[in-house]
Order: sequence, then C-alpha cells, then structure tokens
Amino acid sequence: MLNIDYHLTPPELNNKISSFWQLSGKKIRLIEADQSTFEGAPVYTENGKYTSRGWTEWTQGFLFGSAILQYDATGEDFFLKLGRNGTLKHMSNHLTHIGVHDHGFNNLSTYGNLLRLLKEGKIEENQWETHFYELALKVSGAVQASRWTKIENGGFIYSFNGPHSLFVDTIRSIRILMVSHMLGQQLYGEQDQAINLLERGLQHIRTTTQYAIFYGEGRDHYDISGRVAHESIFNTNDGSFRCHNSQQGYSGFTTWTRGLAWAMLGFAEELELLYSLDDEEIDPVANRHEIEDLMLKAAQATCDFYIQNSPFDGIPYWDTGAPGLMKLKNYLEKPADPFNDFEPVDSSAATIASQGLLRLGKYLEDIGHTEDSKKYFQAGLTILDNLFSDPYLSMNDQHQGLILHSLYHRPKNWDYQDKGAKIPYGESSMWGDYHARELALYVQKMIRLEPYYTFFNCVK
Repeated sequence: MLNIDYHLTPPELNNKISSFWQLSGKKIRLIEADQSTFEGAPVYTENGKYTSRGWTEWTQGFLFGSAILQYDATGEDFFLKLGRNGTLKHMSNHLTHIGVHDHGFNNLSTYGNLLRLLKEGKIEENQWETHFYELALKVSGAVQASRWTKIENGGFIYSFNGPHSLFVDTIRSIRILMVSHMLGQQLYGEQDQAINLLERGLQHIRTTTQYAIFYGEGRDHYDISGRVAHESIFNTNDGSFRCHNSQQGYSGFTTWTRGLAWAMLGFAEELELLYSLDDEEIDPVANRHEIEDLMLKAAQATCDFYIQNSPFDGIPYWDTGAPGLMKLKNYLEKPADPFNDFEPVDSSAATIASQGLLRLGKYLEDIGHTEDSKKYFQAGLTILDNLFSDPYLSMNDQHQGLILHSLYHRPKNWDYQDKGAKIPYGESSMWGDYHARELALYVQKMIRLEPYYTFFNCVK
C-alpha cells in the first residue's frame, strides 16, 4: 500500500513545482511547433511524439487548457495567447456535441479556466469576453444535461456507448452542469419543461454512488469497499440496473485505476461545491445532508481503496485485477515498476488521484474532521512528490510528453509498445499531462497563499 509521508509539507515541494513548470512550458512549445502534423487533437505519445485518434476529440480541451494553466502558473503571455486562440478556433464544436459525456473535461478546461482568470483579475477585464465564456459554459452544461436516462428515483448522464451506459468518469464531467446552473441556465424540454441543472447533476451523482461504487456491504460476491466499476448497465425499457462492465479496465469485477481516480477527484470537488452553496439553493432540489453523506461515503471509500491497493509510491498499475500482477511478487510492498514484463502502470491515474486526495483532505479539515483529513492530504502530497521525480517526469528534450508511463486503452491494445518490450511504457497522455498541471497549480496556490483553486471559481 501507499507509504504516506506524514511530514511532507507543500512548501517543501516548491522547488520541484518550479522545475515542473519550466519543463511543462518546453513541452507545450514542442507540441505547438508540431501541430501541423495532427489530424485531430493529440491524445497520447508514440515513441515520444503526440499522435491523434480523431475520435470525439475528448482531449482537445486538455491541450489548450494546459497552455492556460501554464499562463496562470508563470504569467508568460505566450501561453495565454495560445490557449485563448486555440479555444476560439477549435472548441466551439465541443459546446454542442450531443454525442459525448465529456463536456466537463473539454469546456471547463478551456472556457472555464479563461473565465476564472478573468474573475481573478489575471486577465484584463473585458465585459464581452466574460459574456462569451459564460455563454459557452451555459450552453455546454445544458447540452450535456440533455443526455439523460431516467431510472427509478433519478437518472444519469449516459456515456457515448448509449442510453444504457453509466460511466464512472462522468462524475468529473458533471461539473459543467453545476457551473451552467450557477450562471443561471436551465435546460428546456418538451412543452417548455424547465429542467434544473443542479438537480439533474445531483441525481447523476446519487446514481453513481449507488451503482458504480462498492462499499463492502454484500451487494455481490465481489463487493469490496472502495472498488469502482467503470460502466454500469441499465435496461432502458424499465430503468432497472442489470450488471457491471468495463470498457478500459480488465473486467466489471476488477477496478480500472483511472476510473477509480476520476471518482476520487469528482466526488471531492463536488463536495467542495456543495459546501460553498447556501441551503436556499440546494433545498428545493435535494436533501443537503443526504447527498453530502452519500458523496463523502463514496469519496472516502474510493480514496481508502486507492491507498490500500497502490504500490509503495502511490503510482498504480492500470487495473487492480490485471492478471499479470500475480507474477509481480509483493508488488504492493515496493514502488511500482513501469519497466516490468507483465503489467503496465498508469501514471495518469496517479495525477488525478493525487488531486482528489488533497481536495478530500482539505474538505475534511474545513468541516472539522481533522483526524481523517491528514491521511488523505499527506497521501496526495506523497504521490505528487513521487510523480514529479524520476522515472515519471519526462526530462528528454525531444519527448513531447510531460509525465511518463501513462496508459490509454490496454484491452484494445491502443498504447505504443517498443519493439522487444513486453508491455507499454515510457509514453504520455494529454489527460495525464493536463492533470499533472492542475495538480501542480493546486499546490502552488497553497504555497503562495493565493485564493483556493476550484472549478467553480469561474462563477463565484
């Protein structure tokens, strides 16, 4: 399990974070110089060079969002111009894309971050630019909310697999509904039916806690507390739950660690949001105490599972039930080995999980649960410390990736594998690199005593 460093403090990571941003800027420039070779958004690297797949372009927001975060961290105007222009030129199609569940990824990373910088005074105030970003976020949230499957006592935003499919990753994408609601938007359906976006977002969260997360309460034979199912399948005729499944993990009865990480971060961020809202806003659509209790239970269960089922350094293998792990003797009692012969690690899961642990720890401290808060917060710092070090930080000037040993889709064999290697390793992903930047910015703002960094700062 993760060996938590209980003595590590954010200021002690300041030099690592400063070096990280210097390296990050070089990587963004490398990719930008090579943009003409892409057929779509860059997704993951092959032999150190970013390549695209041309399918839903779900990583395009991470590309331009990375430049925006780089500007936020360093103040270099080049990166603001890059992020702004890229958003204006390429991101409008993502606002009205009715075929995906990724609006909260693409559009909060771009329009959301730009609006936040305007609100924080890091971009010179411009009323029309503010309205432009606000309108984009309103539209995106409403379009995402329209992708709805109704079940008994609720419903969910369904994945691109179809109305039967709930993905656990959507727990982080659901943020776009919350932002759209806070900007005053509603979704209108047949006969002018007004649909409250906060209510719909909270219904999705409740459904995710009930079906995608396990709590060790005997739901089935494989009910282990904190385990996560990537996909939950429903009968669309009557809304009944049918089974668990996984698209990118090993099976529906094992835990794909990036899906686990999405849950950790998504629940922690939504808890922060609810904590910031007045009862008058929540009471008409949900019972605050009930939904917060469900979310906190899910957040703690998933974070505890991650801590217990990660190697010593907190960098997980791609699935906790991957069959080759049995050949890696005592793999939870030592640092992860990205160069082994049996199963790849997924550093991108660690970039996401680290932020989730930090945010959960901070949230628990804010509500007075100081005993639990330290474990999670220190676990997050420990993972950051290990991620921003060899062999995960990409120091090669020709490699376009920032965080090495990321994995995309093991079952479909999409990841680049060196000739002669037995597993994929040494490559990066656009989501892994983006979330490493979010992680660095989160801790840097703490060190500098800047306003606390949340996704809803763009509307608060």
